[in-house]
Amino acid sequence: MPARTYTITELATEFDITARAIRFYEDVGLLAPRRAGRNRVYTGRDRTRLKLTLRGKRLGLSLQEIKQLVTMYDSPSDTAQQLAAFMAVLGEHRKLLEQQREDIEITLAEITQHEERCRSLLTGAAARACASRPRRKAAA
Repeated sequence: MPARTYTITELATEFDITARAIRFYEDVGLLAPRRAGRNRVYTGRDRTRLKLTLRGKRLGLSLQEIKQLVTMYDSPSDTAQQLAAFMAVLGEHRKLLEQQREDIEITLAEITQHEERCRSLLTGAAARACASRPRRKAAA
């Protein structure tokens, strides 16, 4: 039974990305489809590499980091070395995300303070506006 193959349209639909994005990943060496005339023919290996690439992008990894990791996935070399390299990349990425989270928390706290100050000023301004309006006489 021949191995399952995929067209660029099938992969684009499955992963909800554009054919242009898939061609870009091919250009940077992440995918290597066969050619059947003018058409690209993607194998299960290409599909897996695309899936790993998109997962790496969701993690915020650079294309260079993704390429290194996807290439390690393909190679029959020492698994411990591959895992150690992957853990190092993930550790660096974790540090970056934790710093970003800390920065976001500080910024959100500052926004909360500004909002509270604005509410306070608005409440005071509204109270002053009400106090300075002339009162109407009640109808008899």
